[in-house]
Amino acid sequence: MSADATAVPSVPLGEDYPEIRAAIRRICEGFPGAYWREKEEKEAYPAEFVQALTESGYLAALIPEEYGGAGLPLRAGCVILEEIHKAGCSAGACHAQMYIMGTLLRHGSEEQKRRYLPDIASGRLRLQAFGVTEPTSGTDTTSLKTRAVRDGDHYVITGQKVWTSRALHSDMMLLLARTTPLEEVKRKSDGLSVFLVDLREARGKGLEIRPIKAMINHNTTEVFMDGMRVPAANLIGEEGRGFRYILDGMNAERILVASEGLGDGRYFIRKAVDYANSRVVFGRPIGQNQGIQFPIARAHAELEAAEMMIRKAATLFDAGLPCGPEANMAKMLVSEAAWHAAEACMQTHGGFSYAREYDIERKWREIRLMQIAPISTNLILAYVAEHVLGLPRSY
Repeated sequence: MSADATAVPSVPLGEDYPEIRAAIRRICEGFPGAYWREKEEKEAYPAEFVQALTESGYLAALIPEEYGGAGLPLRAGCVILEEIHKAGCSAGACHAQMYIMGTLLRHGSEEQKRRYLPDIASGRLRLQAFGVTEPTSGTDTTSLKTRAVRDGDHYVITGQKVWTSRALHSDMMLLLARTTPLEEVKRKSDGLSVFLVDLREARGKGLEIRPIKAMINHNTTEVFMDGMRVPAANLIGEEGRGFRYILDGMNAERILVASEGLGDGRYFIRKAVDYANSRVVFGRPIGQNQGIQFPIARAHAELEAAEMMIRKAATLFDAGLPCGPEANMAKMLVSEAAWHAAEACMQTHGGFSYAREYDIERKWREIRLMQIAPISTNLILAYVAEHVLGLPRSY
């Protein structure tokens, strides 16, 4: 066996948690397509669905038992989100809590963890908003302009964030801001810090939140900060090291979001197969035609392959091993496989796919986002090219 081969860790598939899957399916049965269509028409937050997940304890699945959670591994979080989306529901209203919480858990002080995590686990406190992206910097995070200046026992923060989903429905926001000017740091990634912002206290006191009307009902917003004061005690970890903390949480984000896409893809496959078997044209089911069969079968195969990368990434993450390439590739592969499943489902349903009562067009719009956010396909390819294959930096 070669030296390279012995260096590769053994990666098990991980548990499948059938009992969790069954429980999530039971919860989702109470929130059929009509519920989601109504929320979208009214541009409303699915508060009842989020409350049901909270009361069942599944939003606290990844929080350690000592802080009131279930203490389950990331793989369990993947199963929860996958099953939600496979049922035709959406975890977009609450999934951020799973990966935002990780920054607090891994890099917060013991006092911060004991102060916030039990209330997050119980549902008394919502940590759902993630303030990173800005209008002028986009995914070039190190170029963000939001500034935090120390003033005694507070930081004074001025700047703007965009695509900050759920800020109007969250009690706390995790915020990345520059504490050292860009021209004063050796590396662009230095001088950035992470803060826990209490949105309940800050609104109207240097903080304004405006909703953004979008193609899908993700309750996304713009956040404007003008002299907003945040206690220095709310700084996560060390000042200036925030970019590293955010990157650490992004691997979990990629893996969890990929699991949602996997669930969406399986939703589309199931819908397409059921319709293809029941829809009769010219005296036979349309599923008998290879023009219908093949796209569905190919999408299914792609989803099965993408799931293996998700499981590998989650296993590495839970083992505390580097998993950046796997997390990014899992997200990319699922985004494309699920989109192919969505396209096959749309084509199989024909004109009926545009009828809202079928829910296909709603899920079709939702899954298209995965190729853009939380990181675009091209950025993942650039990352793999440079950091995995050793090709020259392309941007």
